[in-house]
Amino acid sequence: MTTREHFSQDLRQMRADTLKMGELVDKEITMALEALARVDMHLAHDVRELDEQVNQARFALEEKCTVLLATQQPFAGDLRRIVAAMHIFVDLERMGDQAKGIAKIIPRLNGKPHLNQPSELHMMGELGVSMLRDCLQAYDELDIDLAKLVIYRDEAVDKLYANLYTQTMFDLVGANNSAKTEACYQLLRAGRELERFADLATNIAERVIYIATGHLEEGNLDHDDVLDKHID
Repeated sequence: MTTREHFSQDLRQMRADTLKMGELVDKEITMALEALARVDMHLAHDVRELDEQVNQARFALEEKCTVLLATQQPFAGDLRRIVAAMHIFVDLERMGDQAKGIAKIIPRLNGKPHLNQPSELHMMGELGVSMLRDCLQAYDELDIDLAKLVIYRDEAVDKLYANLYTQTMFDLVGANNSAKTEACYQLLRAGRELERFADLATNIAERVIYIATGHLEEGNLDHDDVLDKHID
């Protein structure tokens, strides 16, 4: 096997390892959302343990990329793949942090008066998970249209968070005890974690576009055009 063939194999392995890290983050956020819905302390603890695996995956990938940059002389396209991958797995690690942030909220909800969790939280969670899965698929297949669709959906998450914020402020005004106030605040924190989670998925989608085109996608898209192209 030639040096170039070894390098190409290393690049494929880097992509595969990045996707495996993405699968860990997918599992982490799914567990965090279930823990939030059930106010499950044990599941929240499992989320925080899983986050350690995500962190370790990031450090291992960083080391591999550093070795590739130090020992090879990648062409422009390969260099984009390596640099973009370094940004992607940093964003994945941060998405894990958002999931862990949700898990940290669970103990503060435990034992508080029953509070119906806003529907916006559930919808934000579903959107965030789908954005993560789609941006990983876009990365695996270098699918620019799918990456743009991820960026498109971020606006929906932002709108849901704005609605959640407004409703929470209204609930806080009507709260008649400190326990309910605390619960309202913690659910708003969960919404903020999910809003940031979606932002990071958008970052990954932008890096996919960068790998494919050499240009960073700023996300200033005509959303209707993007959706129509993907459907066509």
